[in-house]
Amino acid sequence: MAKIMAVNAGSSSIKFQLLEMPEETVIASGVMERIGLEKGIFTIKYAGKKEETNPVLPTHAEGVQLLLDTLVEKGIVKSLDEISGVGHRVVQGGEYFKDSALVTEDVIQKIQDLADLAPLHNPAHIIGIKAFQKALPNVKQVVVFDTVFHQTMPEEAYMYATPYEWYEKYGIRKYGAHGTSHQYVSQRAAELINKPLKDTKTIVCHLGNGASICAVDGGKSVDTSMGLTPLEGIPMGTRSGNLDPTVVSYICEKEGKTAAEVVNILNKKSGYLGMSGRSNDARDVTAGMEAGDHRCKLTFDVQAKRIVDYIASYYVYMGGCDVIAFTAGMGENLIHLRKNILNRLGVLGVKLDENANNVRAVEQEITTKDSKIRAFIIPTNEEVMIARDTVRIANIK
Repeated sequence: MAKIMAVNAGSSSIKFQLLEMPEETVIASGVMERIGLEKGIFTIKYAGKKEETNPVLPTHAEGVQLLLDTLVEKGIVKSLDEISGVGHRVVQGGEYFKDSALVTEDVIQKIQDLADLAPLHNPAHIIGIKAFQKALPNVKQVVVFDTVFHQTMPEEAYMYATPYEWYEKYGIRKYGAHGTSHQYVSQRAAELINKPLKDTKTIVCHLGNGASICAVDGGKSVDTSMGLTPLEGIPMGTRSGNLDPTVVSYICEKEGKTAAEVVNILNKKSGYLGMSGRSNDARDVTAGMEAGDHRCKLTFDVQAKRIVDYIASYYVYMGGCDVIAFTAGMGENLIHLRKNILNRLGVLGVKLDENANNVRAVEQEITTKDSKIRAFIIPTNEEVMIARDTVRIANIK
């Protein structure tokens, strides 16, 4: 038995779970938010309790130290010696990493080298890694990459039809994201239909503020919607998803902006926010749609159409599909979006069970008994995948 800390560090936050392995029991979980601002937020759940405080957290280092001190003070662990390993989620591993890895100076440098491909994420992950290294210098640290699961994609799926030298010189290709989630959900889908993973074809719809679709054939990613960066694919909370690249130069010319400024708009002011004109939060857009706002309804219709485009494409690419799985914040909670998507797939023999679909954030089948493709809500658990890899890579007994 070993206690493993699974960590997801953002630019101003640290999400965490402390798990007992191999039982995969969650001992404590929570999040530190607003790091670097005047008043932080520290939420921790343990032993059936939820506590929230507002500490001052100048940097991630103070946040990590407060977290570890709290674990001891609350009796969640008797001492920090009980923590056998720390696993860190890292968004972009490029072609360097085909598997999770023990943290070394070389690994940290490679994560830094890839920061251009994940500028909002990789630098924050490094800050989190270094903070835990300082606080727990004798504990093995492991990095688990979002991109590793997609390293099984064939060349035809990850290459772009751009000058080949761009790939050779700069690594221009599709890398994907959310791999840890896609892997967990596809494995769980095979268990739910009682079929060997190697014989299961699953399409995972990870629909959160960031969103991606993945074709998983026999437990391996064979294609995914996100690309070189998380901007490619379906419309998201603030991201545009796919569009004609000429839009960038056209808007540069019309509005006197640089390419970087336009790409920033496509990343941060498009998607739900740009289309609805209201919010990047699906709950606000849903409220607008229910109040009769055409743009809010259009926002969901455009996203649903694009999601169905990918599902249909992956159905053909894999030569069929056993399960369509919905996960992450919107996938697990937006009843109307799942309905919108599945009703468009009737031509593939998909039949929605409206009563079964009328739930939020529970693991459940949402298609009828005679549906040719089964659809499920499967709440994701990236932290469990991080903990499993930490135990495996660090050889923790």
